[in-house]
Amino acid sequence: MSYQVLARKWRPRTFHELAGQEHVVRALTNALDQQRLHHAFLFTGTRGVGKTTIARIFAKSLNCETGISSTPCGECSACREIDTGRFVDLIEVDAASRTGVDDTRELLENVQYAPSRGRFKVYLIDEVHMFSRNSFNALLKTLEEPPPHVKFLLATTDPQKLPVTVLSRCLQFNLKRLPTPLIAGYLNQVLEREGVTGEEAAVRLLARAGDGSMRDALSLLDQAIAFGGGRVETVTVSAMLGSLDRKQVVGLLEALAANDAPLLLQRVAELDELSPDYAAVLAELLALLQQVALVQVVPNAAPDDGAADPEELCRLAGQLAPEDVQLFYQIALLGRRDLPLNPDLRGGFEMVLLRMLCFRPATVEGVAMATTAPVPVPTPAIAAIPRPAPPVVAVSAQPASGSEWDLLVKQMVLNGREKDLASNCELVKHEGNHFCLMLEPRFEIMLSQHVKDGLKSALERHLGEPVDLKFQFGSVTTATPKERRQQQQAERRQVISDQARHDPHVRDIVETFDARIVAIHPLDESEG
Repeated sequence: MSYQVLARKWRPRTFHELAGQEHVVRALTNALDQQRLHHAFLFTGTRGVGKTTIARIFAKSLNCETGISSTPCGECSACREIDTGRFVDLIEVDAASRTGVDDTRELLENVQYAPSRGRFKVYLIDEVHMFSRNSFNALLKTLEEPPPHVKFLLATTDPQKLPVTVLSRCLQFNLKRLPTPLIAGYLNQVLEREGVTGEEAAVRLLARAGDGSMRDALSLLDQAIAFGGGRVETVTVSAMLGSLDRKQVVGLLEALAANDAPLLLQRVAELDELSPDYAAVLAELLALLQQVALVQVVPNAAPDDGAADPEELCRLAGQLAPEDVQLFYQIALLGRRDLPLNPDLRGGFEMVLLRMLCFRPATVEGVAMATTAPVPVPTPAIAAIPRPAPPVVAVSAQPASGSEWDLLVKQMVLNGREKDLASNCELVKHEGNHFCLMLEPRFEIMLSQHVKDGLKSALERHLGEPVDLKFQFGSVTTATPKERRQQQQAERRQVISDQARHDPHVRDIVETFDARIVAIHPLDESEG
C-alpha cells in the first residue's frame, strides 16, 4: 500500500474534529440542524486553513443516508464514498484548470438532472477566482436560482477577484489563519497517533513555520519525521528549517544594549558562519523587540508560547530604554524592507544594526540625548547646573561606600560591557586591594568571565597594583552608579524644565502664539 501523507491521512472528517474556525462551524451546524440551507456558500481564507475540508464535511452532512445533520454517521456508503473522493454526486472542480466559458457551460449542462445517489448534487469549485469573466457570467443565473437539488460550495484564497454579482449570491465565510498554539496542539495529536516521539520545542518550531496554515505545518512535520529518522527533535528541525537559535538574536540585542560595536560585529560574523537568511534574522529581531516592548509597558504580559523566556525578556526590558526599543523596531522594520536592495546581504544587515547604534537617542554610557530645535528668538540661554570634575579617588582601607565606587567607575577606562557591569554593581566591601561587589541576580548574564577579567584589569590599571575582585548576588541596599546617574539626570531635567517654564521669554512666546510646551530636552547631557 502506498504511503499517504499526513495532511491527507489526518484530514478532519467531521466538524468536531476540525481545529479552529469555530465561527464557521457554528453557523454551518446550526444551519444543518435547523434545515435552513442556502443554495451557495463561499469559503475564503489563506491556504491550508480548512476551506475544502469544511466544504467536504458539509457535503457529507447534506447527503448522509441517516438524514441531514451536522453529525454525519461516517459509516454509510455516501459518507465513505465522499471520504474517499468517489461519490458521484459530489462534483469537485479545479477552477484553475477550467477557466474557459466552454468548460463552465459543460459543467452546468448537468445541473438540471436529479442526483444519482445522494440527496443533493453538490458542486465544489476550488480557487473559483481563477474563472474568466465570461465563465462568471455563465454561472450567474444558475448560481442565483439553482434547482432545489443543487448546492454550490465555492472556495477561494482571493475573494477580491470575484465579481460583486457572485459575492451577493453567496453566503460568505471568512476562515482565519490558525494560531500557532492550536497548530502545535494538533501536531502533537498527529505524532501521538503515528507513534512518533517529538520534542515540544521542535513541534513549536514547525507550528510557527506553518505560518497559520495547518496543511503547511503537517507537510513540514512529514518532512521532519523523514529528516530525523522517525524522531522529531529540536536540533534536526532547526537544521531542516534553517532557523536560528534564539540565543543568537538575544546576543545581538545585548550588544546593542551595551552599545558595544566590536561585540556586535563579532556576533554578526559568528552568525554569518551559519549562512542565515538575514531577512529571517531581522524578522526574529523584530519579534524579540516587540516582546520586550510589551514587557516594558505591561511587566506581566510576557508571552506564554514556550518560545520566549519571561526572565530573559524582563532582563532585556531592564537593559534597554523604551524609546530605544521603539527606535530599534522601526529601524529593523525599514531595514527588512530595504534589505533586498543591498548588493551584499550581510553588509546590509550590518548597516541596519550600526544604524541602531548611531541613531539611538540615549546610550548606556549616557551619550547626548536627541534635542529639539531651539526657538529662533533671541532669548538668554538658561544656565546649566555647574558640575565640577570628579577628583581622583585615593583608595584606602576604608569602609565601602557608594560614592567611592561611583567615582571609580567614572575614572576607570572601561568598554561598553565592562562599564555596564560596573554601573549595575554595589561596592559592599573594600579592604586594601580586596573588592567585593554586589550584583542583582537579574544582571547575572552580564557576568561573563571575559567581562569580569576586563573590569579587574581596568581596576588594576587605575590603581597601579593587583587587586582581588569578587562578586556576590543579592539585593543592593544603596543606589548603584547607574541608578545614581539616572537620578541625577532626572533631577537636572526637572530643574531645567522648571527654569524653562518660568522663563519670561518662553512664557511670552506661549501666550503670543497660543502655544503649549510639549517637551523640554537639555542641549547637552553628559554623565553626571
